[in-house]
Amino acid sequence: MTNSIGELQDADVFLVTGSNTTETHPQIARNILQGVDQGAQLIVIDPRKTDLAKQAHIHLALRPGTDIALINAMMRIIIDENLADELFISMRTENYEALRDFLFRLDLDEIAAITGIELKTIRDAACIYARSSKSVICYCLGVTQHCCGTDNVQTVANLAMLTGNVEKEHGGVDPLRGQNNVQGACDMAALPAVLPGYQAITNLDTCTRFREVWKREIPQNPGLSLTEMTHAGADGNIRAMFIMGENPVLSDPHLKQVEKTLTNLDFLAVSDIFLTETASLAHVVFPAASFAEKNGTITNSERRVQLCQQAINPIGNCRPDGEIIMELGRRLGCPGMDFQSQAEVMEEISLLTPIYGGMHYDRLQENWGLQWPCWNRDHPGTKFLHKYYFSRGKGQFTVTRHQEPAERTEKHYPFTLLTGRGSYHHYHTATMTRNSTRLVREYPEALLEISKEDCTKLHLADGDLVELNSRRGKVRVKTQITDRVQPGTVFTSFHFWEVPINQLTVDAMDPRSKCPEFKVCAVDLKKVCHD
Repeated sequence: MTNSIGELQDADVFLVTGSNTTETHPQIARNILQGVDQGAQLIVIDPRKTDLAKQAHIHLALRPGTDIALINAMMRIIIDENLADELFISMRTENYEALRDFLFRLDLDEIAAITGIELKTIRDAACIYARSSKSVICYCLGVTQHCCGTDNVQTVANLAMLTGNVEKEHGGVDPLRGQNNVQGACDMAALPAVLPGYQAITNLDTCTRFREVWKREIPQNPGLSLTEMTHAGADGNIRAMFIMGENPVLSDPHLKQVEKTLTNLDFLAVSDIFLTETASLAHVVFPAASFAEKNGTITNSERRVQLCQQAINPIGNCRPDGEIIMELGRRLGCPGMDFQSQAEVMEEISLLTPIYGGMHYDRLQENWGLQWPCWNRDHPGTKFLHKYYFSRGKGQFTVTRHQEPAERTEKHYPFTLLTGRGSYHHYHTATMTRNSTRLVREYPEALLEISKEDCTKLHLADGDLVELNSRRGKVRVKTQITDRVQPGTVFTSFHFWEVPINQLTVDAMDPRSKCPEFKVCAVDLKKVCHD
């Protein structure tokens, strides 16, 4: 997040896109709704009528996969209405003329047809967002999990820069991280092309510093993304994997290919707190300690590094992740795997990672955490980013064009399947929540959201068992008639191993981020007739 969670409630306009915030990020949603209660305007971009969309002043129920077209239209309207922040653009950005010239060539009526939203509604939303000096954008995987996910994000950044809604409190662009330490994992280089703190592996000075501390040469070529590894197939170059806290057998797209890859490895080790579907395929399973059984730090969506204090002793043979990694490292002959405490680990992080330079255990103990960048011991942390400059100097406008999803509906597959990872009772692959009897009682099985109009056409009733088919596989799931989805679209989550919905999703991905296109695929469905 460019800004802080606490700033949200004092914003004047919220533009929430690709996020079912009330279910997947309830604390963020609480701040947003508190702002709405205080008079803020709420705009939601989502194909579904989520609970947040029902409370929005404007719900832009776009056709799935048309995010770029919609936001480009909003920017064109903002320019036409003289609502662009010309001073910010001239002082803090570059390449604006190229974007402006491209937007002037757009046919707004054509874009309205592409998105399925009336032009007047698009115009109203654009003007509400642009007329406020405290407008904030929140987005999540509904923006990124497309073949054009990188362009989607760049389009969102264009919109914020066009109106000057960065560099200040109560504005900005806030990507909502999916789990409690995803931000921290990325900060510590759980990515294929960077070192901790997003330092490029191609920077020789950076590599020299790491080599001197780690006593090992630093690879000069980027590694593989998760999807590239798990979709390599039986003949992939990777012959062994160590998977920690991830369940790709349920969470990755095109699951048959994932299973083929993992079952043909020479060796698979998994570390997790439960015996997941992925762990069941492993040659070795390391029982990991949960958050309550270990000390350490967690970095949340607002870049805040906070201490996590152990509450109970590890149960049985469970061990903290760090201990597992260090013991493996020692047995493999890797130097530097002899940290005596989490504080020692943090000292090395602050030594090698400039944005964490002032993060020390004693400082974290004295504060409610610190937000990076925190450059040195005297630095207070950073509440919001880009106050005086962007990391590259000036912000760059990028021309982005509408791209259709990798797979479109047709005669044999007339429905668009949308997938998501959140509900009030379960999350992601539900590894933890399905071990709670109370949560299972409240939400015991997978449900397929379908419109009343489509049920009428297909002679379906609520709770009917249907077979859902795509070009890659089929699953059986019960229907839930609702007004949350539009005719021609259906929605379900991938919580339940009994309904492995990602057997249906496409194996296409964004060519730059390598993020899979989970959000759109073409399916057919038919009622299962019992004998």
